[in-house]
Amino acid sequence: MAQAGVQARVLSINVVHDLIADPGGSVGRTAIDKRPLAGSAQIQQLGVVGDTCMDRRDHGGRDQAVYAYAREDQQAWEGELGRPVPAGSFGENLTTADLDVTGAVIGERWELAGSDGSAAVLVEVTAPRIPCLTFQAFAGEPHWVKRFTDRGAPGAYLRVLSEGVVDPGAAVTVVHRPAHAVTIGEVFVLRLADPDRLRRLLAEGVDLNQTLVEAVTSQLRRTAAKEPGAMAAARRPA
Repeated sequence: MAQAGVQARVLSINVVHDLIADPGGSVGRTAIDKRPLAGSAQIQQLGVVGDTCMDRRDHGGRDQAVYAYAREDQQAWEGELGRPVPAGSFGENLTTADLDVTGAVIGERWELAGSDGSAAVLVEVTAPRIPCLTFQAFAGEPHWVKRFTDRGAPGAYLRVLSEGVVDPGAAVTVVHRPAHAVTIGEVFVLRLADPDRLRRLLAEGVDLNQTLVEAVTSQLRRTAAKEPGAMAAARRPA
């Protein structure tokens, strides 16, 4: 969450730099290698203009149009990894500053200030990023899926509700936060750590289908139905 008097902002807008081989994926190449744009970017319903998605079965689409990650979380990783983690390193489209991405509520809406007085872009938080073997191969770190999962700061996928042009440094304002209070971090952790609580959460009428992408909702339900032995297997190092 931004400190009092500090404006959350889009630190950088990142798009694919080059398509690279993807030994962990199913389509042979990946667009995970993203770098910051020098200038403004148009954000549309299917993502940032100039970016692309290779694995359209598991990624992209309107409910995963844009991926946001907090610069503060990348800086924490720099301390652990002992190397720079520049903006775009996690394949994110928006690197944010002074914005609590992990604490964002599912269905929360952010207004991104428009470029040069143009209309603001409105986005909605839909789901946590689930780390995969493509991400592990790109990171080049041992047991990366497990380490990323254990830290519990997955970043957030966003749905674009209104399109527009945004500059690096654009102000971000949280304009709506649903009352259910289920956060990105909670969903990410509960899918593995506490399936019983997740089962209760889903049964209590918190209709996450309104905002969570169907693939993630289905995954949460599968996780909630798993027995303890299956959960232990899911935690084994990748």
